[in-house]
Amino acid sequence: MHSYFQKRILSFKYAFRGIKVLVHETPNSRIHTILAIMAITLGFVFRISTTEWIAICIVIGLVFAMEAINTAIETLADYACNKQIDSRIAKAKDLAAAGVLMAAIAALVVGIIVFLPKFFQ
Repeated sequence: MHSYFQKRILSFKYAFRGIKVLVHETPNSRIHTILAIMAITLGFVFRISTTEWIAICIVIGLVFAMEAINTAIETLADYACNKQIDSRIAKAKDLAAAGVLMAAIAALVVGIIVFLPKFFQ
């Protein structure tokens, strides 16, 4: 039983290490971080509702989760093909990048819906 809990603790350690790698080594995640900070700041400035906070938090989390998955897929794909061009690897990488783009577009739409009206009040 002791080993079970040690493994769970280690899984958190690895996850936090992954977050550190994502933020420090992935240029796009830096952009996402800046935009997330801007959205959070605007949330406090405009005193958005609980429902609006939930929407903002969900899309911020979604974008970072998709960026992490995209980065993992790209890393594994580059390793698997030794950075050689392969149409199947390129397709997988493009699909993963599309997932990030769709999440970012969803976040933008939520941001527009939540914040745009506040600028005209």
